[in-house]
Amino acid sequence: MHPLLNDIRLVAFDLDGTLIDSVPDLAAAVDAMLADLSLAPAGETAVRDWVGNGSHQLVARALQAGLGTTPDPAMLERAHERFLYHYHQAPCVRTRVYPGVVEALSALCSRSVIVTLVTNKPQAFIAPILTALSLDDYFRATLGGDSLAEKKPHPAPLLHLAARFDVAPVNCLMVGDSRHDVEAGKRAGFRTLAVPYGYNHGEPVASSQPDGVVESLGELV
Repeated sequence: MHPLLNDIRLVAFDLDGTLIDSVPDLAAAVDAMLADLSLAPAGETAVRDWVGNGSHQLVARALQAGLGTTPDPAMLERAHERFLYHYHQAPCVRTRVYPGVVEALSALCSRSVIVTLVTNKPQAFIAPILTALSLDDYFRATLGGDSLAEKKPHPAPLLHLAARFDVAPVNCLMVGDSRHDVEAGKRAGFRTLAVPYGYNHGEPVASSQPDGVVESLGELV
């Protein structure tokens, strides 16, 4: 397997932009929310640059763009509720698994590596999406952005998983597509691996200086 996996006992994967391309469904929910507020649709291209910091930030960025100003807290909460409503209706219609993902997850599990998921997406969406995409059996644990008091780029979710499985951070790897994943991994003492095809606010993820970059997770096999 990939040299970065030497002595690794636990791997924490990001979800959106790393394992799956979820933007088509996220953008549909964002545009439906904006329509509820009589605002113009944002579209997939814009949403790709807004994803990565959780649903509240996604909605805040969409409102900022649609209004041309910062939304007040009450409006943001109303809009967030509408976004969640629409996303709940269809969280996995056009979402797809990236090439190489299934092969990588299968290979890690076959080698008894503990495979986990750490995403800033709300926890309620994780199981339905993983099940719909036939990925649910690979993960020993999943954490959403609302599972703990802190979310990425804070290291708490990663340290929580390392402690839960009694694995030293030095023997753990964080795999993601954004600077927030790399930062969380570094702060937790994990090794870090990045993919360049995901959502990183329009910036090359290599600029965050992960320990390694792979074009496809199939390279881990």
